[in-house]
Amino acid sequence: MGRLITLADGRRVEVQCLSCAITSGLVEPTGGVIKETEHFHVHQDVAYPIPGLVILASKRHFYCMDELTVGEMHEYIELVHKIREVQRKTLGIEKVYYFYNEDTTHHFHLWMVPRYEWMYEFGHSVESLRPVLLYARNNLNTEENMSKVIQAIDKLRQGLKELK
Repeated sequence: MGRLITLADGRRVEVQCLSCAITSGLVEPTGGVIKETEHFHVHQDVAYPIPGLVILASKRHFYCMDELTVGEMHEYIELVHKIREVQRKTLGIEKVYYFYNEDTTHHFHLWMVPRYEWMYEFGHSVESLRPVLLYARNNLNTEENMSKVIQAIDKLRQGLKELK
């Protein structure tokens, strides 16, 4: 029996591991895949409708940083660098919080959470991240905001294609 998860766009899915379901194509992330490589899958976070909030998830099911293979390590840091460059150049995102944890219910993934002006009312530290995400989930599922999310996904996808 899996866990029932409600996605930002209102879909409800039952999965054992959300990362496995997304990277395998069982669950389509909002706006589709941003980039896919041999070892990783890049997509908009499916729970929090914040433009440019990128998830970099391993295709292989594991949890800890020290479990990356040499090939995965190289691909991982290259992708983080490229995604961040495109976030800055195409979306104008000046600051990002990187969040990774090993006690997750999903497998290995990195959150790249942009910091927008509206977020600072929740604080300026990592402690503000949870209230920001909850605010987004509860208040930003509007048609107007989801349009901005899709536009950001398209710009990220195009920007990563152009980087090589």
